[in-house]
Amino acid sequence: MSPASRTLDAGTAEALRQLTEARARHRPRPPVRDLLPAGDIDAAYAVQAAWVERCEAAGARVVGRKIGLTNPAVRAQLGVDQPDFGVLLDSMESPDGAPVDINRTLQPRIEAEIAFVLARDLTGATIGEAEVAAATAFVVAALEIVDSRIADWDISIVDTVADNASAGLFVLGAHGQELGTLDLADCAMTMWRGQQVVSQGSGAACLGNPLTAVAWLARTAHHYGRPLRAGEIVLSGALGPVVPVAPGDGFRAEISGVGEVSATFTEAPE
Repeated sequence: MSPASRTLDAGTAEALRQLTEARARHRPRPPVRDLLPAGDIDAAYAVQAAWVERCEAAGARVVGRKIGLTNPAVRAQLGVDQPDFGVLLDSMESPDGAPVDINRTLQPRIEAEIAFVLARDLTGATIGEAEVAAATAFVVAALEIVDSRIADWDISIVDTVADNASAGLFVLGAHGQELGTLDLADCAMTMWRGQQVVSQGSGAACLGNPLTAVAWLARTAHHYGRPLRAGEIVLSGALGPVVPVAPGDGFRAEISGVGEVSATFTEAPE
C-alpha cells in the first residue's frame, strides 16, 4: 500500500472534513496540524489523496501536478528538507489573459513558473533530468495562483500538504516551446503588476533547475502510487518571490526563451 492510500484514522479524517468544509463554505479555518501526527507528511498526503478521490468521484479530472517549496528559504522556514506537491484539476485552469474571478479564491497569491507538458509517462524510482527532458513535449510560461484554506497562511508542512500543497488556480501561456537546447536554469523571469515590476528571478531559483524539480516530482509521485502520465501538466515551482493578489490586479510574466502569460483579477463585489 502506498503511503497516500492508507486508511484515514480519526485525526486525518477530521482534517479532511475541516478542509473540505473550508472549501464549501469559502471560509479559511485554523491549521489542521494538531489533528495529524507531528511532522507526518505521509498522513498529510493521505488527506490530500482522499480529497482528490472525492473530487474525481464528483466528476473532476486530474490534469497534472504542482510542485511547491522549491525555494530553500521557504523550506527552512517550515523546517523541511524537500519540496512538496499537489494535484491539478481541470477546474483549476484559467485561460491566458482571461479575467479570473477573485471570488474563486480565499487568500490568493501569485507566482510565475515554467510548466511542463509531458509527451510520455514518467514512472520509476530513479528518474533524472535526462529522462524528464526526453519525456517533455514542450514547456510554457505559467502563473500559479496559490491559495490556502488555512487562515492567515499559518501553515506548517503538514498543513500545506493536506491542503493540496496550497493549490488554487493556474494559467498557461498561449504558446509552448520545445526544450531543444534551452537552458531552463538560465531562463530569466520578470513579473509585472500593471506597469510595476513585482517579482524577478530565474530557473536556477527552482531547485537549481526546473528539470531537477520535475525529476524529484516523478520519483515522489511514483513513491505515492500515482506516477506522472503523458499529457499531464507539471507546474515546476516559483522562479521568484510570490506576490499577494488584490481585486482588480492585472499581472503579466515573461520568461526568456519560454514565453509570456497574463491574468487579470475581477473586482470584489460590493
